[in-house]
Amino acid sequence: MLMLMGSGETSPTMVETHRSAIRPLGARPRAVLLDTPYAFQENAADISARARAYFARSVGLDVEVGGEVATADWVFSGPGSPTYALDRWLDSGTAAELRTRVRNRHGVTVLASAAACTAGVATVPVYEIYKVGAEPHWREGLDLLSPLGLQVVVIPHYDNAEGGTHDTRFCYLGERRLSRMEPELPDGTAVLGIDEHTAAVIDLTTDQVRVAGRGAVTIRRHGADLRLPAGLTLPLTELRHLTSGETTLPQAPPAPAEPPTPQTTLAELIQTHETRFTTALTANDPASACRAVLDLESDLVAWSADTEEDEGGVAQARQTLRHLITRLADHAQAARTLTTLTDALLHLRTDLRRSGDYPLADALRTALHTAGIHIDDTPTGPRWSIPRT
Repeated sequence: MLMLMGSGETSPTMVETHRSAIRPLGARPRAVLLDTPYAFQENAADISARARAYFARSVGLDVEVGGEVATADWVFSGPGSPTYALDRWLDSGTAAELRTRVRNRHGVTVLASAAACTAGVATVPVYEIYKVGAEPHWREGLDLLSPLGLQVVVIPHYDNAEGGTHDTRFCYLGERRLSRMEPELPDGTAVLGIDEHTAAVIDLTTDQVRVAGRGAVTIRRHGADLRLPAGLTLPLTELRHLTSGETTLPQAPPAPAEPPTPQTTLAELIQTHETRFTTALTANDPASACRAVLDLESDLVAWSADTEEDEGGVAQARQTLRHLITRLADHAQAARTLTTLTDALLHLRTDLRRSGDYPLADALRTALHTAGIHIDDTPTGPRWSIPRT
């Protein structure tokens, strides 16, 4: 099996995709993580540790960093710099070993994010173009897909929207740069775009291709796009015809064979919990607000192994968590102030009633009611509450 992931490779959204890939491997498969794409980073050891923890906890894989690729049952590589990985894989022989794995249909090979960039006939040098400002250009790729009859370039992060005011689709290239680069590709080459938190799963034993995750896989030829939505399964021969131009791209995408499982990103979870929290405080429901904070903390733990750092999702979740806790503390302080003030006013109302000044006592009760404070006169004295809206 060959799996190409657009992003989210160590996030909760892709757990089931990983699990389904390793089931045929049996018990205790030999699993290797290639850290090459990010090996130059100062935090490389931390990224590897988080990835190993993710696969052990969520997928059930005991993963070793490095090691021999040719004989491994499962090989994974993910975030970092595509060109840094390419240079070292081509020099070390790892590129040849990866090609042999796919050609011989051996084991499971998972390439995600930066590593997925390297799988085609050409590679997007995203660091050099997007972060350094180099002129748009292609680098040679590993060309793992030619043995499968696919002459394509693989572009992960295809639907990226981090730019906000500027176009960061197509692995941060944007439409302007990608359109400029396409004519430089070898004749007959198509773009295979993979959305974030999405995978193209190629079963090398059945020659079936499945789109898994939350987005789509897009075939792009001469400015025409065909989106293959999550849940769709099609024969490898059909994908081959679509990417080669032997089959005309239809106007509408084919319907998925089965509806995709809804997936949620960490950014969406943060927004949901923050909205729940605000609604609860507005309704004077601190218990529900506390539950929203605790649920955010649980999701933060679940996503802590995510090695995709560009979105800063985990950092954003931590910042939001601190902000909500501060708001909860402010609410508690305001509640203490309100309690002190309301108790003092109730004592004043009691004194007014004892002295026979009922009109003023009733006016005070009305004023409290207007402020949203309900008064109950009980045999043991007045009690107040704030009804939830």
